[in-house]
Parts: sequence; structure tokens; C-alpha cells
Amino acid sequence: MSKHPIITLNQITKVYTNGTVALQDLNLAIPESQFVSLVGPSGCGKSTVLRLIAGLGRTSSGSIDWSITQQARKLAFVFQDAALMPWANVRENVRLPLKLARMSKKDSQKLVQETLELVGLEGFEENYPRQLSGGMKMRVSIARALVTQPNVLLMDEPFGALDEITRSKLNGDLLNLWLQQRWTVVFVTHNIYEAVYLSNRVLVMGISPGRIVADVEIDVPYPRDDDFRTSLLYNQYCREISQHLAKAMSFVPI
Repeated sequence: MSKHPIITLNQITKVYTNGTVALQDLNLAIPESQFVSLVGPSGCGKSTVLRLIAGLGRTSSGSIDWSITQQARKLAFVFQDAALMPWANVRENVRLPLKLARMSKKDSQKLVQETLELVGLEGFEENYPRQLSGGMKMRVSIARALVTQPNVLLMDEPFGALDEITRSKLNGDLLNLWLQQRWTVVFVTHNIYEAVYLSNRVLVMGISPGRIVADVEIDVPYPRDDDFRTSLLYNQYCREISQHLAKAMSFVPI
């Protein structure tokens, strides 16, 4: 895997208009094709980091540098809420980014179908959101992101509202997709176990102000399976990150 950073955050500070310091002097380099997870207490700035990388907000100071040109950047964002159009079927929900990019329905048809098959939605093309489970809705949301053929995938707690069985299944499916496509992924989660299972690196963030307090490399080869989830090494990584998180939480003001 390439160690060349595709995204570099240099001394990032973000102060909101009400005076809240969301991030202060945050430094982070993300290599191309790496799967990076951000964990930390609520309000530590995890989602703010994603939004700044996506260009959905401005830093108060510092810079975000890319090793690829703006034209070569293809970012996709997956939120916790699937936010599907209730009046549109699965196929049309997934086609939305291509429609907004003014790609004709005829030209987008094959790409949409290939993406639906990639995430296991073949046979559900004509279904509407009300006919889908929470897990299926999230698959549609992921397909809608992937249909743009991104090289950077930003995911903000995409599985946070799902039951553990569905979440575990989607973790495995996401990891298999990443192994095929090798996007650069920045993944926000509150779930330590999920972060360790998926990631090359887990970054623990502290609060007041938001900053990275630990950078843990998960030195385990892929593919990973249920045997890894029950291994001593997995539990050691989860315990290490839990300890970092507990220390970060100890600085949260009451």
C-alpha cells in the first residue's frame, strides 16, 4: 500500500462564530488508499474534520493540502442518515449524483446497475425506501456515493443507527469493497470494535479543543474475518484504544 499522503492537514484550527473552538492545531497525513477511522467523545470535532476535507466548511487557520489536483479529486460522502428520496425507487436514488452531473439516463444506466450489483442490491432496483430495511437503505446510500467512482470516501457514522448484526454484516461488505476498489477512506465512528476491524489506523480525538491524542496502527493483514474479531490481538487493540479514549474523556469538562 502506498505511503504517499493524498491528504495533509496542517495546523488546522476551526473556531465557530459562537466562539467554540472545534479543532486546534490539528495535524494529520492520510496516505493514498488507507482506511483511517476517527473515534472520540461527542463534540470532539470528528465530523468537522470530515466536512473540512470535503470542502463543506472553511478552516479558521491552517491548510489542507492534496497531492492530486482538484480535477483529479473525486470525493463521496456517506452520512449516518441515508437521506433517500422517498418518492424515487432505488435505481433513481442511486442515479441522483449522475443526474445532477447532467449525465444522460441512457449513459448512466450501466454504471448505476453495476454499482447496485457491487453493493448487493440487484433485484431491488424498483423498490422504494419505505420497502427497505435500515441496512438496505444504507446500502442504497453507499451505492449513491460509489456511483460517482470516487477515489476518496468520507463516511460519518454510516452504521451508527443499525442493529449489531446488520452493522457487522455491512462492516464485512464495506471491507470487501474497499479491498477491491482501494479508495482512501476516512471513517467516523463511536464504535471502537468497528474501527479496529476495518482500519489501517485508528485516530483517537480529544475534546476542548478537538485534537488527535493517539494514532494507533492496526498492523493486521487483510482480508479480516470473524476469526480476527475473536482473536487476542483484536482484543488488545480494542483495549489500547479504549484506554486512549478514556484518557481523552477525562479532559471533557463537566
